[in-house]
Amino acid sequence: MSQVMRSPKAYDVCIVGSGAGGGMAAKVLTEGGLNVVLLEAGPPVNPERDFKMFMWPYELPHRGAGVGGQASKNFSEFLAPNGAWIIDGEPYTSVPGANFQWFRSRIVGGRTNHWGRIALRFAPIDFTSGTRDGLGDDWPITYQDIAPYYDKVESYIGVFGTKENIPSAPDGVFLPPPKPRCTELLVKKACDKLNIICIPARLAVLTRSINGRAPCHYCGQCGRGCITGSNFSSSQVLLPPAMKTGRLTLITGAMARSVVVGKDGKAEGVSYVDKNTGTEKRVNARAVVLAASACESARLLLNSRSTAFPDGLANSSGTVGKYLTDSVGSDGWGYVPALEKMPPHNHDGVGGMHMYIPWWKSDSKNDFPRGYHIELYGGRDMPGVGMFDELCHDEEGYGVTLKSRARQLYGTTIGFAGRGEMIPNPHTYCEIDPDVVDQWGIPVLRFHFLWSEYELRQAQDMQQTFRSIIEAMGGVYKTKTAIDGQYPFGILEGGKIIHEVGTARMGADPKTSVVNGYCQAHDVKNLFVTDGAPLVTNPDKNPTLTIMALSWRASEYLLDEAKKGNI
Repeated sequence: MSQVMRSPKAYDVCIVGSGAGGGMAAKVLTEGGLNVVLLEAGPPVNPERDFKMFMWPYELPHRGAGVGGQASKNFSEFLAPNGAWIIDGEPYTSVPGANFQWFRSRIVGGRTNHWGRIALRFAPIDFTSGTRDGLGDDWPITYQDIAPYYDKVESYIGVFGTKENIPSAPDGVFLPPPKPRCTELLVKKACDKLNIICIPARLAVLTRSINGRAPCHYCGQCGRGCITGSNFSSSQVLLPPAMKTGRLTLITGAMARSVVVGKDGKAEGVSYVDKNTGTEKRVNARAVVLAASACESARLLLNSRSTAFPDGLANSSGTVGKYLTDSVGSDGWGYVPALEKMPPHNHDGVGGMHMYIPWWKSDSKNDFPRGYHIELYGGRDMPGVGMFDELCHDEEGYGVTLKSRARQLYGTTIGFAGRGEMIPNPHTYCEIDPDVVDQWGIPVLRFHFLWSEYELRQAQDMQQTFRSIIEAMGGVYKTKTAIDGQYPFGILEGGKIIHEVGTARMGADPKTSVVNGYCQAHDVKNLFVTDGAPLVTNPDKNPTLTIMALSWRASEYLLDEAKKGNI
């Protein structure tokens, strides 16, 4: 075995991962006076160099689709860099029939460079849903425990929205929302007919200046990364103030292998591979915070085996990797003749929806548990590769005739994306593959994944709702889904929504959970997990805002414990 190069410096805290949870921990801990080292598997990011916010499609050889259209699988070459389903040298596996899709982003700031910025609070009922319907478990904390941290996060990063007093979608600290677009006004009118709630969206995009960050200028390209920092990313909003303290050491190209544990059973640091040299190195710290993403953190814990922890670090409960969930996803779209008659006009707005549909049937008796929200899209987006694939498939023609038809139908469709809650099940989890390692010799994850009847019925309801809204607009619903097979009712593969959480869940009982309500490991008091892994449930809300709120809360607790000498 090659010699491990050890850093002579001992830090107060070592954080693994620089995304939402890791970036927030770095900000809070350094501003609280601790010396922190942050390990990031990817390279640094330079927005002005790396983000393609102002680039036209014709400036790339294949209009952004990549050679053979391969880049389309990763949201195109315009995506803020280093996010992919498949990374050379970093495989993962799935058992037959599982087909779990794991999106990873190897770059400073991680997925926050290109996420959808949808910032929704979990509702009070989401923390006690197990008591409500007997499925799954309650959280060890309440909405009241986390609400002050939602306030802090929203106030700091900037989230637009409106106060609506909807029980399933708690109000927050909001900036003014942008005005609805034409397509969204049509959806709102149809929803009113159907008694479906449709309200201004809640996105982490500035409509007013905060902390010196400029408001959004409505280029509509948020997924490409924001050169002006008007939308939230850890790389532009959380890490700069942490660096400014002089107490953050950022090490990039650091592929974490395992958490090092001392004879006293406490974490002593992290062993990692320097991807530039291939050498193994180690940093020492009084406390360790894992925020590498739910599955990556589970992989680290499971690979951190020792005589004291033969089944993986902090895994005396046997639940590391278990209770994995992703959002239930099913999409659909329709043709709306009213839009064909609309004269061309400017669709100013952010790179995301201005309106959305929160869960509106929480008081109804449904044939599935929990619920879903609906995201909207449509209008005259910038033409790109694949925009007219459906047209070319449905209609014959070529040349001037086909071009004329494309112009006629451009901007006449409205689409929906349902995002709902998955109930944890014993058939869905991740574990270490006994045979496969990555290019650095680190054992990789193997996924088990299964949608239950609960999620399939939910996807069916989504499709029925999409059709109802389109038809209420006088449109034609175009999506066709099978009622059986591997993906009934258009339900997407596990992992495809990129909301995977729950592999190191929190709980009051160390026998059934990995961390406590402060994201502190039951088995290792100086080890914390602040990404999506501690989430007990995965409600019909995008998890990023909650990850940041939990990380802020956990970091304040860590600071307090450090001052008391307990860490």
